[in-house]
Order: sequence, then structure tokens, then C-alpha cells
Amino acid sequence: MEAAYVFRVRFTLSPRRARIDPDTFETVVRIPAATPGEEGWLLFRDALWRGEANDDDHVRELCADRLPAGVEVSTAEFRELETDEAYLEALREAVAADLPAFRADSVREALHKYLGSSIRVADGSTGGSGVDG
Repeated sequence: MEAAYVFRVRFTLSPRRARIDPDTFETVVRIPAATPGEEGWLLFRDALWRGEANDDDHVRELCADRLPAGVEVSTAEFRELETDEAYLEALREAVAADLPAFRADSVREALHKYLGSSIRVADGSTGGSGVDG
């Protein structure tokens, strides 16, 4: 059971005793998703709204904390929750167990409210398939 929040991140390097050109880079940062029901599993509810970051500063900080010291994150955009079927099923069960906390009438509505259509289920090969909650 595996899942990760995927962000497109733009960062700047500012070395102390050298100049670099370019000094700004883009990359993809994958932050492992906590197991549903365990500490940290509500990251999607607390940081996203309709598949977008609800607090740009918080999301930049979230990504910066996982990069080496001295890397300045200028932008971080949520792209998707990359997951396998087992994680998605566990996520649905955990959301269903506390639906009122998501202010939704169904699991599908809850997941769409926070993740939009940004859930990609890896099928074990090189591709994946989009899922709408």
C-alpha cells in the first residue's frame, strides 16, 4: 500500500561562494502519504481544496522541509495524489468512517472537495489511470 502527494516545485540555489547560472530549477517532489487513519493522513484535507493548495506558504514550506538546507522554494503546486488501489481503498474507508469531518454527504464528494480530479491510481506498469474519488 503506497501513495504520495506530487508537487511541481520551483526552487533557487544561492551558494555562498559561487555564482550559478541558472540559479532557478523546477522538479517534482513526491511526499509519501501517511497511512489512512494514522498521524498525518489528513494532509489532503488540511492543505488542499479542489486539487489546489489552499495556503501557498504552507505548501512551499511543506516541500522546502524535504529538500536540502539552503534550497529556497519559490513555488510549489499540487499535481496529484499518486496511489495504488490498496491505499485508495483504505483512504475511502477512513473517510467513510468520519464523513462529517469532511462536511460531505459521500466519500466521492469528500475526495473531490479536497483533491479535485487529481487522483492517479498506478496500475503497476508504466502508466496509471485517473480516478475521480
